[in-house]
Amino acid sequence: MNTYQPQSSAQATPTLEELPDDPAEHFAGSAVFGQPFTSGRYLAFRDFPVSSVGPGYRSVWHRAPGGEWTLYANVAPQYSCARYFGLAFHRLVETDVDIQWSGPSSAVITVPGVLDWDLQLGTSPATTLLTAMAMRMPETLWRSEPVLRAMGAFAGPLLGAGRMKISGTVPNGQTFQAQPRQLWLVTDSRATILGEGAGRPGPLAVQDHLADFWLPQHGLFGTRLGVRFPSTAHAGGADNAAAPARKNQAA
Repeated sequence: MNTYQPQSSAQATPTLEELPDDPAEHFAGSAVFGQPFTSGRYLAFRDFPVSSVGPGYRSVWHRAPGGEWTLYANVAPQYSCARYFGLAFHRLVETDVDIQWSGPSSAVITVPGVLDWDLQLGTSPATTLLTAMAMRMPETLWRSEPVLRAMGAFAGPLLGAGRMKISGTVPNGQTFQAQPRQLWLVTDSRATILGEGAGRPGPLAVQDHLADFWLPQHGLFGTRLGVRFPSTAHAGGADNAAAPARKNQAA
């Protein structure tokens, strides 16, 4: 039986030549799909060193208790999550984003002057089952909308994450298909944002979503993650994401 560790799996990234050869836009890497806090704050993290549209990037999503979203990314908006989710963000900030692993299952994510976020990761029967299924699933099924809809509907309750969709439409109008092949639970999470503690990990009072992307109500980390955008249709375009990118703007 294979044993996967978050650190080694996250650092075993593919090369650009290994991305699928089709007209869709592709990204590959790892992500904290989301981590809710009982304070109403929410954090997510993307580490995509491989991209078919430009340089790889890292980003942090932050939801304030009032529901306003800020994106911090280390590349220009047209190369980051803003290309697809920008219309849902109130602020776009181009700045450094880093992750440092302190052990095989623990990491610290930082945005200088803004965020210090500690994560502890672990497995559960649900993550073990879903990882085993995903690692055996052929590429053709990862592109099947009925299969992806069924997977999202099955995985959300199994993981205690609420509603989940791994395909659908993003705020800027494109269609997406997520392909998480290895999963872990966030077993502990502590964050300081602009000098203020994020509070205790726990579900939001009302689950949030950005178009068809539902933010999980339990912290989840995924590696060997591919994200495919089959459609190039968008509302407003990648360069009209939500707001001008500003260096080190406060959340």
